Amino acid sequence: MSSDRELGCCQRGQRSPQSISRRDFLQAVGALAAGLLVAGCQPKRPAEGATLPQVAIARVVNYDRALVRKRMQALFDSIGGLKDVIRSGDRVAIKVNLTGGTSVKPLPGVSAIESYITHPEVVRVLGEMVRDAGAGKLYFVEAVYEQESWRAWGCEEVAKALDATLVDLNSPQPYPDFMLKSVGEGWFIYKDFFFNRILEEIDVFISVAKMKCHYSAGVTLAMKNLVGLVPLKNYRLEAAHTYRSAFHGASSETGTRLPRVIVDLNRARPIHFALIDGIKTTDGGEGPWIQTMAVVAPGVLIAGKNPLATDAVATAVMGFDPTAAPMTVPFVRSDNHLNLARELGLGTNRLEEIKVVGASIEDVRYRFKPA
Repeated sequence: MSSDRELGCCQRGQRSPQSISRRDFLQAVGALAAGLLVAGCQPKRPAEGATLPQVAIARVVNYDRALVRKRMQALFDSIGGLKDVIRSGDRVAIKVNLTGGTSVKPLPGVSAIESYITHPEVVRVLGEMVRDAGAGKLYFVEAVYEQESWRAWGCEEVAKALDATLVDLNSPQPYPDFMLKSVGEGWFIYKDFFFNRILEEIDVFISVAKMKCHYSAGVTLAMKNLVGLVPLKNYRLEAAHTYRSAFHGASSETGTRLPRVIVDLNRARPIHFALIDGIKTTDGGEGPWIQTMAVVAPGVLIAGKNPLATDAVATAVMGFDPTAAPMTVPFVRSDNHLNLARELGLGTNRLEEIKVVGASIEDVRYRFKPA
């Protein structure tokens, strides 16, 4: 069942962006690559007096539960709370980031959850606040690399405490088969995706991501987190591949293909609320398989109701320009998927078009090293 929120950009009550033809959109992209903009496809600045998307930043120095609860409550309150996102009885899915699986060894002396995996205390407090807002059925969703990930990284314990259901998106269960969910007009790479049907049945979809750089996509935040929505087996170029190699394509395609897949995914399954865990994380890469990865502690949580604006602010907090040109820092090997999302009307990645509340970007900026 599709909710009215799926028909808008990111939250209930928003109108969906005006559709454009695939041919017109590709012409616009080609003009941009040549250093030009097609006037008819260029997103307009908000009109004077228009409401800007709000993104909140909070300082949080560690994962103490009481501290995280206090800071997250203030974070959410500063952008109007969750009452305009969640109605009483709503079915809510929280997409966590459990990348790589437990067979990957974390960096020496540091746990996965304090480096590159969504921390369970952030998930727990988020889940509590979702319950407080009136949510009915609660799901934690991820296409996990192995079932042990749920237990090893704390999601199983949190799910039991919150009466939430764990859903491995690699499987169609509890449904008999996967569904094909359309991206809509203007799709880049995929016209539709194989999804577990729970992603269509829910009323509210939340992405809770770790703040990280990414070798192939520049940054991995709330929008990039959706790569883990689809079953691995359906998106491999070869059966032996342990990652979604079809999303990357041939080595010569990765820089253009993966950013567009990210945007396609975000159109197929829009995010209603984005939360980014930057309390303890890594720079230089998304996981221990990237040799340049190092542990850092920016000490921040970032939240917003427009995932593109939220990712833009997080990118700026990381010390990068969220409107950076393709093949420049931090998007050193790719196009900038934040730019692509803005051109398609999913929101804005221009800081002057975003209202930042709570802490300022300048006060919490932490200079990340790109992957």
